[in-house]
Amino acid sequence: MDKPNFELRPIALYAIPVKSKPSLPFFYLQFNCFTEPHTQKKCDLYDLHNELVPYSEAWSWQNAIVKEKKASSQNNEDLADSLIILQHHPVYTLGAGSSEEYLNFDVKDAPFDLYRTERGGEVTYHGPGQLVMYPIINLRHYKMDLHWYLRALEEVVIRALSSAFAIEASRVEGLTGVWVGNKKLAAIGIKVSQWITYHGLALNVTTDITPFQRIVPCGIKDRQVGTIKALFKQNSPYNHETTNDSELIDIAHKSLITEFCEVLQVDLAVNLYKDEALRFLDFTRR
Repeated sequence: MDKPNFELRPIALYAIPVKSKPSLPFFYLQFNCFTEPHTQKKCDLYDLHNELVPYSEAWSWQNAIVKEKKASSQNNEDLADSLIILQHHPVYTLGAGSSEEYLNFDVKDAPFDLYRTERGGEVTYHGPGQLVMYPIINLRHYKMDLHWYLRALEEVVIRALSSAFAIEASRVEGLTGVWVGNKKLAAIGIKVSQWITYHGLALNVTTDITPFQRIVPCGIKDRQVGTIKALFKQNSPYNHETTNDSELIDIAHKSLITEFCEVLQVDLAVNLYKDEALRFLDFTRR
């Protein structure tokens, strides 16, 4: 496997927060990531990190963007990449080749909606308190190597946990995802078509992990699922008492975006406000 062209270690990062126009209802932070100018790519951010979006709608949204990018690529047009960040209503998803043996329930009587998708990997759970990032990028502009891309997504999470929460996370050889000890904090499952990526990563921030008990998460039987909230409470009891769930989500969200910019060397060209992102999502439903 080719060696990644980013360093696999936490680094000092810098970002400039810029307030949105006061007349707009959605407050956001625009991050100007300090990267080498000649390597920066443009990326549109659809920021719904405080919204619960039904899985089927987000899935359709991704497919619509992928379709547009494929057409653009075939016409030799250069569209900006896209990054969607949101939360989901409770849902179980299966990868294209997932085995139903990892479900601890009858598929005809599932506790939540159940979808078989085109991504890789086994079954997982999405729900409130979990930040889901869907990068839709053209790997022709980065590195046409799926292993490199998976390691890059892991690196985003590892750096975010370190810089925002002083949590030392790591990889596990032979497995995909991000771990703290025996607990998996972030799951990753992707699909790449004509070198355009979709699906992505899910980071457990304040997630209720009870639904994970109804499945064998990612098909891994001898490991557990963890959350930032639980680790934060364990390692910083005082800070936990003064930091609520919403604040943890906001902190994790800002750090993930900053690290995504840094690791993939992108510049957020357009930051879509909540209402704009919801209108785009509504358009894909038609």
